[in-house]
Amino acid sequence: MMLLCTDVGNTNIKFALYEKDRQVVKLRFATDSKKTDDEFAVELFTIFHINSVDVKKIDGSIISSVVPKVTDSLVKAIKTVTEQDSIVLGPGVKSGLDIRIDNPSTLGSDIVAMCVAVKEMYKCPAVIIGLGTATTIVYLNENKCYCGGAISPGVGISLDALTSSGALLPSTDLKPPKKVINTNTEDCIRSGIIFGTASMIDGMIDRYKDETGNVSTVVATGGLAYAIVNNCRHDIIIDDDLILEGLKIIYNKNKK
Repeated sequence: MMLLCTDVGNTNIKFALYEKDRQVVKLRFATDSKKTDDEFAVELFTIFHINSVDVKKIDGSIISSVVPKVTDSLVKAIKTVTEQDSIVLGPGVKSGLDIRIDNPSTLGSDIVAMCVAVKEMYKCPAVIIGLGTATTIVYLNENKCYCGGAISPGVGISLDALTSSGALLPSTDLKPPKKVINTNTEDCIRSGIIFGTASMIDGMIDRYKDETGNVSTVVATGGLAYAIVNNCRHDIIIDDDLILEGLKIIYNKNKK
């Protein structure tokens, strides 16, 4: 039998199917809050069919979502396709994570799932970097407790803001230029966005070490992790499945 883990981000929705704790299928499509539950159901059924997934073998489902407009539609779509009710990660769902911030209920489900995965899979204290629509940099202490972090605009948001607000600045891809100091506008933008973000992350890691006195592991995840982390100077592990792995762990803590 299989478990369906769903990570709803602002840009993409990622699905992973696990069979006996082993990931067997991973799927992705764009997040669209305008879609109905029927449209999500058709799209999900089609993707499963293309990947030869027998939906009758899916006997569990868990969702992390940072897009409330999509959550209910996706829950209904998954119910239609798999006949399974989904656990929606949020207050009341056991995660096993000790959250030491002012208001634990405000912590995003994606960050909870990331931290649960790192807590189980990596040595702590740890810095966890999420490179998605927003860039999040959070900290687990030596007792594997969530102690807070920092949030900044994501790489995509920064690039869009720059090119849409600057009339003469062209849109560009996120391929790293060969050097930091460049002689054309496109590579100058790439340098600022990619090397600038990498330098920010390096600097924040140093500040986390200064403030806490100890960091054993640094882990990064998210769609832009490879483009940025490969240009950082610190030793950073890239784990693209961090949220999905965390969801699998949390599901196992909550299943009846």
